[in-house]
Amino acid sequence: MTSTTERVATAWPDVDTVPASRLRGVPVRLLFPRAVRRLPLTVELPDGRLLGTGGPVMRVRRPEAFYRRVGASGLIGFGEAYMARDWEADDLPAVLTVMAERLTTLIPPGLQRLRRLAVRGVPRDELGGQESVRRNVSRHYDLSNELFAEFLDETMTYSSALFEGPASWETLAGAQRAKIDRLLDQVGAGPGTRLLEIGTGWGELALRAASRGARVTSVTLSREQRALAVARVADAGLSDRVEILLADYREVDGSYDAIVSVEMVEAVGARYWPVYFRVLEELLAPGGRIAIQAITMPHDRMRATLNTHTWVQKYIFPGGMLPSVTAIEENLGGLRITRRLSLRDDYAETLRLWRERYLERVHAVGALGFDEVFHRMWTLYLAYSEAGFRSRYLDVWQFTLGRQS
Repeated sequence: MTSTTERVATAWPDVDTVPASRLRGVPVRLLFPRAVRRLPLTVELPDGRLLGTGGPVMRVRRPEAFYRRVGASGLIGFGEAYMARDWEADDLPAVLTVMAERLTTLIPPGLQRLRRLAVRGVPRDELGGQESVRRNVSRHYDLSNELFAEFLDETMTYSSALFEGPASWETLAGAQRAKIDRLLDQVGAGPGTRLLEIGTGWGELALRAASRGARVTSVTLSREQRALAVARVADAGLSDRVEILLADYREVDGSYDAIVSVEMVEAVGARYWPVYFRVLEELLAPGGRIAIQAITMPHDRMRATLNTHTWVQKYIFPGGMLPSVTAIEENLGGLRITRRLSLRDDYAETLRLWRERYLERVHAVGALGFDEVFHRMWTLYLAYSEAGFRSRYLDVWQFTLGRQS
């Protein structure tokens, strides 16, 4: 088996090297002060100048490198500039929340129309075919079970919790179980239910469904996740009720009374959303129900970024694409939404707790073989995600689905 140190890149070519062309940075050098001058931020430059109207502090330590990176790669360059320490923030989620709240107005309208000429398209090998999905999933979820264990709670649940009161580390495991239980309630999971889970995670949902008496088939493309989930099921004495397969959702057959899929549709790829929902419909037994949990973005922003390669895709979730609620509704085929619940505020709190726990455990993460650039990348990813929900740019929904009558 490959070691964690070998699996994690120690060479970051696009972080280590500043784009050579000074011309790339000229537009950003001119536009950046204009873009931030009315924001409730304090932007500190090395020469002592302060930009913005006051608020969370962003320190641009290496302006020329920052301008060139953003000029060359847009938001990818913005993220790489943070990874390279070109800029810093004491309260990273707060800075990113201010920007996310004004994402559509930071760039002048005239330049926004030229956006498609500058941004990069999604690489063909990340577009969502079965082999590319296997590679994409492995790049994130097979990093290391030990890494995820450092910042997730005891349930090893990597999706939004559902809090019934104030959120704290002490309440997180219970809130994750509450989220899972609501999904299982929505599909009527109980004794004898034939339940399919698409996207195993580390097994908590399968365990809770089986403890209700359901017979569970769960599929994942992550070898690391499957290994730990199988071990957890065995330790709980539920191996006779749970089968965990290393398989793509398109490879599943059979008929199921209940189907549950938590934050999986985001990894499918936009061109495969119709396939995903058609597979769910084909696998659902008559009278059965489906519950999915899905992160969504505004429909107009989804359309604008549909073929754009983003920082998150490059470094965190290759091939990922967040749908809009409209996109989900348009791709349901013969299914319909019967109930829906937003967990937006719950996800912001879930991410806050993960980020704080990760920062507390950063030395343990380093001992696993993850370097400083990875640490800054992961910190930015968690803060960036939290900011998306706090700014209300992102949402996350539990949808209950049934067949159209």
